[in-house]
Amino acid sequence: MFTGIVEAVGTIESLQPSGGDYRVKINVGNLAMTDVNLGDSIAVNGVCLTVIEFDSRSFSADVSLETVRHTCFAHFRAGRKVNLEKAMMPTSRLGGHIVSGHVDGVGKVVERRDDARSVRFRIQAPKHLLKYIADRGSITVDGTSLTVNGLDGDIFELNIVPHTLAETVLEEYSAGQELHLEVDLIARYLERLLTANQTPDSDSSGMSIEFLAQHGFYRG
Repeated sequence: MFTGIVEAVGTIESLQPSGGDYRVKINVGNLAMTDVNLGDSIAVNGVCLTVIEFDSRSFSADVSLETVRHTCFAHFRAGRKVNLEKAMMPTSRLGGHIVSGHVDGVGKVVERRDDARSVRFRIQAPKHLLKYIADRGSITVDGTSLTVNGLDGDIFELNIVPHTLAETVLEEYSAGQELHLEVDLIARYLERLLTANQTPDSDSSGMSIEFLAQHGFYRG
């Protein structure tokens, strides 16, 4: 599990295809590797990858065909900058929100504009994810925990402050940029809880999707 608080910006050194899978090697930049072990998880632009080799300045991981299908990894090239976060410890502060490192879909930047010292982004989300995205709710974009600042159809807005721009890859975003989206974990499990094996007599608590929608907790 992760928090969505990016610890460092790394750089892809190599991305080697192998039978549909990839082996990626990443220069970790300022990410401390002193507490990393083989088999640990590191989020790369929000994708949870398992460390199979490492040293003080880099690590390697395998990217499965399943991951390639649901992410932008097939378009990554050597030299690309990526957000990095090591898996959280039980004693870590939860500075962002609970992030699994499992990408739900690929979004696209449709607009970037300055807003005082911040930058506003308008991002188009896949239609199947819209019901999980709420105004003032949390969303993970390329591994960064962010707050949704507005909704307009299949577009959501983000307001990015200077510190976040400086410490992540968001500074490099422009219109047309594809990026990884992970919706709020609680929203995803809440939907499953309400819809799995549901029968007219299966829920005696009075809780339903209709109830949640009426009280502002669910967008159908």
